[in-house]
This record gives sequence, C-alpha cells and structure tokens, in this order.
Amino acid sequence: MDVNEFRIRGKQVIDEIADYYENLGNIKPMANVEPGYLYKLLSHEVPETGESLDAIQKDIREKIMPGMTHWQSPNFYAWFPTNTSFPAMLGDMYCGMFSIVEFNWLCSPAATELETVVMDALGKLIGLPERFMAIQDDGFEGDGGGVIQGGASEATMVAMIAAREMATEKLKAKGHSESEIVALRNTLVAYCSDQTHSSAQKAANLIGCQINVIQTASDFRLTKELLSEAIAKDKEQGLIPFY
Repeated sequence: MDVNEFRIRGKQVIDEIADYYENLGNIKPMANVEPGYLYKLLSHEVPETGESLDAIQKDIREKIMPGMTHWQSPNFYAWFPTNTSFPAMLGDMYCGMFSIVEFNWLCSPAATELETVVMDALGKLIGLPERFMAIQDDGFEGDGGGVIQGGASEATMVAMIAAREMATEKLKAKGHSESEIVALRNTLVAYCSDQTHSSAQKAANLIGCQINVIQTASDFRLTKELLSEAIAKDKEQGLIPFY
C-alpha cells in the first residue's frame, strides 16, 4: 500500500467507523456464535502474499463482526462502556503515525514530557497532594509522577511491583544482605478482599508474592478491623505485609 492508496483507504475506513456508530443502536450487542466459530472460517496458514483491503473488509463484515461484543452499544449493560471516543480514535491514528518506542527521554522527548504533564494534571484534578506530582509548583522536579498504563490489570501489577520495591528498599535499609532479601521476598504478602477484582490475584501470581484474600463482612466491606486482624496473624507467622 503506497501513500496514495493509504489516503483513499483511510477515508473508506473512517466512513465505515462512522457508519458503524450511526447504526450501533440497531445491532444486537452480544455475539451469537459458538466457541471455535472463527477457527473454522479462517485459513490456518500464513499467506505468501497479502490480501487486498477489499477482501479484509469483507472478512471483517462477514466473519469478525458476528463474533464481536459491542461494548459501546447503548443497549449493552453487561459490564461498563469501554473508554473510546472519536477524538480518541484520531489520537490513536497519530500514535500509529509516530510509532515511537519510549525507552527513555531521548527516544522521544515530547512523548515523555507529555505523559508527565498529563499525569500531573490528572493528579491535581483528583486532589492529590503536591508530593505525588512530577513537577512541583515551584518548577522543580519532585519525587512523584505517574505513568499511563494500558488497563486496570496492568495498573494493579505496576502498583504492586512499586510496593514490593519499596518494601525491598526498607529491608536494605535495615542491613539485610542481597541473599537475605531474596529469601525474604518470598514472605511478602499483599491483601485484598473477597470482592476485589481478579487483577489483584493475577498481579500477585505474576510478581511472585503471597496474597491474603480477606473474607468481607455481611455488607461486603473490607473493614479496618478485618484487615488489622489479618495483618497481625500474618506477622505472627513471619510474613511481611507490603501491599
């Protein structure tokens, strides 16, 4: 696809997206297919040559669309509407245009600094103290700052890793050796309630820590009494609460 075909095809795709949203209220929000339906419809070999966009669009209409759950539908009440909008879609196009890899500031200064500005603005919007900001009001760099994550599960894991590293630094400050810290990491324990999203258990599995799932009270709340009791019992067993 050269740049001229890209101009033409890009307009076609934009029109398809606009048509989709105009008619979304008339589309059944839940898919009516059986598991494995798509496996039977698609080739199982990597093609030697690419297909035309016309063929791909036909596959989207006839094979992909019937298996989609339409989260943006006004008739969809199963979970929650996912975060998208027409401005966000245009933003995704710009992201695709630049297609940068952000290892560090030098890889793309504007991207790094834009994330810092956005996260500080969000922190101020929700009323976080200044110590949580990357840039303080006096213009100096602070110890805070946020990072944009791809979803709730990813954010939970990153938060748990940050807590683990903070706990590790505290162990170092107490004079523990590297070998002792490695052993003590196995005793780190995180806490959540039996009503917590599965992302907490997944995060604990991925970073290799223990997790204590606390049974909630009759009103499904995790109270400070229940949490304090769980922490006290774990400390008696030599575990280190960290999250």
